[in-house]
Amino acid sequence: MRIQTGNTLGTFPDPIHSWPEEYAHRTTLLWIIVSNAPMNRLAVLTSGGDAAGMNAAIRAIVRAGVDRNIQIFGVHGGFTGLIAGEMVPLGPRDVGGIIGKGGTFLGTTRCARIRSADGQASAIQQLRQRAIEGLIVIGGNGSQSAAYELSERGLAVVGVASTIDNDLVGADPSIGFVTAVDVALEAIDRLRVTASSHNRVFLVEVMGRDSGHIALAASIAGGAEACVVPERQMPPETVAQEIRAAYARGKSHAIVVVAEGAAYNAEHLAGYFREHVGRLGFELRVTTLGHVQRGGSPGLFDRMLATELGVAAIDSIAARRTGVLLGRLNGSVVATPLAKVAHARKAPPAAQLELAALLAK
Repeated sequence: MRIQTGNTLGTFPDPIHSWPEEYAHRTTLLWIIVSNAPMNRLAVLTSGGDAAGMNAAIRAIVRAGVDRNIQIFGVHGGFTGLIAGEMVPLGPRDVGGIIGKGGTFLGTTRCARIRSADGQASAIQQLRQRAIEGLIVIGGNGSQSAAYELSERGLAVVGVASTIDNDLVGADPSIGFVTAVDVALEAIDRLRVTASSHNRVFLVEVMGRDSGHIALAASIAGGAEACVVPERQMPPETVAQEIRAAYARGKSHAIVVVAEGAAYNAEHLAGYFREHVGRLGFELRVTTLGHVQRGGSPGLFDRMLATELGVAAIDSIAARRTGVLLGRLNGSVVATPLAKVAHARKAPPAAQLELAALLAK
């Protein structure tokens, strides 16, 4: 056992134990760190929007933990369930048969309270009462920001990059993104058949919040005539010009892909085209995919990615490499400090934006 003293949390990396909340205002804090002691009990939760592959990640975490003699506790209902203490032990049979299921069998919520000092203290206290030494957070930007704040309070935390938005720094792609794009792509392919039969313009709105990653990938792979994303706004008149140019090049129909977070989203564009149909000469048929992109079974890529990151999360937290987000970059699993991930957002590459414009012609 090694005893150290210091004035700030940052003095000692990854402390395992910290004093209860009532001692937080003392000038000198005493940290008791057990060197080289194995972690025996960990918790895992899924938070924020669900993504295909979350279940595969949970399965990998539980089975890798059992292999390393670590008891894994599953938290029901994300950070809301963590604050309420809703967690149960998970064994290999508890996660049997879930690898191909969409969503998350643990459930998920968006929890505002976890961003407060009271909520964070309650969450950590629930873990302490059960002698749980660390937490794995599977989720996107908001979830990893909360994970960072918990790590700043001394909790051993590892994040696993999982969001269909694909906007997390330190991951490209994140769990769920490829499956979500595949769903959008199938819809675009089907709509193109109808658009061609009737010489119509179809507008397809995809999810992604304030990120254009899904729209951009689906637009390029689906051969869309125009793509509207938050990162590069396209006013209605510009969209109309792109469609007219497509018809002038001999096309008999057009597909426009729009990200839900764009300033000129599907509702705005459809309203504008209805209002000016006499002048523009055509109107739009709108399909909003919405949450159908989150559902369904994860594809091969997301099952493999989630499994790889789940096992890596156990290895990382067992080795006390915490306060990081695990994601896949350039073919390898990379650990990025949560401090760099929190409150940041990864924009689509400028080269992809240019590629979408080039191939639409």
